[in-house]
Amino acid sequence: MSANIRHNWTVNEVEALFALPFNDLLFQAQTVHRQHFNPNEVQVSTLLSIKTGACPEDCKYCPQSARYNTGLEKETLLEVEKVLQRAKEAKDAGSSRFCMGAAWRNPRDRDMPYIIRMIQEVKNLGMETCMTLGMLTEEQAKQLAEAGLDYYNHNLDTSPEFYNAIITTRTYQDRLETLQHVRDAGMKICSGGIVGMGEQVQDRAGLLVQLANLPVQPESVPINMLVKVKGTPLENQDELDPFDFIRTIAVARILMPKSHVRLSAGREKMNDQMQALCFMAGANSIFYGCKLLTTPNADANEDMQLFARLGLKPEARAQKPDMVEEHTLLEAIADQAEGALFYDASKPRTPANAV
Repeated sequence: MSANIRHNWTVNEVEALFALPFNDLLFQAQTVHRQHFNPNEVQVSTLLSIKTGACPEDCKYCPQSARYNTGLEKETLLEVEKVLQRAKEAKDAGSSRFCMGAAWRNPRDRDMPYIIRMIQEVKNLGMETCMTLGMLTEEQAKQLAEAGLDYYNHNLDTSPEFYNAIITTRTYQDRLETLQHVRDAGMKICSGGIVGMGEQVQDRAGLLVQLANLPVQPESVPINMLVKVKGTPLENQDELDPFDFIRTIAVARILMPKSHVRLSAGREKMNDQMQALCFMAGANSIFYGCKLLTTPNADANEDMQLFARLGLKPEARAQKPDMVEEHTLLEAIADQAEGALFYDASKPRTPANAV
């Protein structure tokens, strides 16, 4: 299949991709992936919640919504120095991008000076920066761009047709307008969605069509698997078939050949075999560390061991590459994997309880 960038995909075309035999779909996705990326490199990011809980939105999957009793304690905006320390730790652990998320409907003007300083300080470490702060005005997007923000994350979550079953406090158009403000300001876009919320294949196709048909496709596309959190309306949602998730990764790769497709939330529940198939399907980015905002993530040491077993390595940094640090990281991966390369693969990884 050609890897030319298209912006005129139809839902019917994409549903046909989802319906391909599994091996054929993965072969197409891997072929496209190799045309644009080193298939054995994975971009590594770290995500930090800089302001937790008490969000006024009603996203039915989210433990940070003030509307649901999930036991999550509200936290105020972190001090810049604490954020910078966490960024340094992330860089030392091998992350090339530091993502900062705040549980807001939209940032307030009084918060912007602190946000801008966080961006500048993390940039000074030589890391790429990403933020997710909710909806942005045109002026706020310009301020973030002027501060040097590389990426802005704002997910579409699902298809336009299924959207109102998940969120009612902001519209699909609100999300598209924020993405346009980000692009107009000159920043890169990180935008994806969540699989496993009760949507149909047509909805997964509809989400990916929306992303692929943007005037410029997102540079980063996080594909999340629903993490069912007690107290949220989706806590009892049926489990997603792992192959449905892998198919979503593969179709995202085919539609968006030059985008980084990220294994995001839910990776903590994926065993090594499922993650390996996701990488084969075209995923080439992960969040690295023990937590994604408020839900568990795969253990960093296990990630290092999996990278070693699959022959993967972290993608080179886009800013100020430090070859000594890169070499040190690769040595750490090898050292921590030694003695753990052979184990009973029939035993699934036991995930930590989601809280």
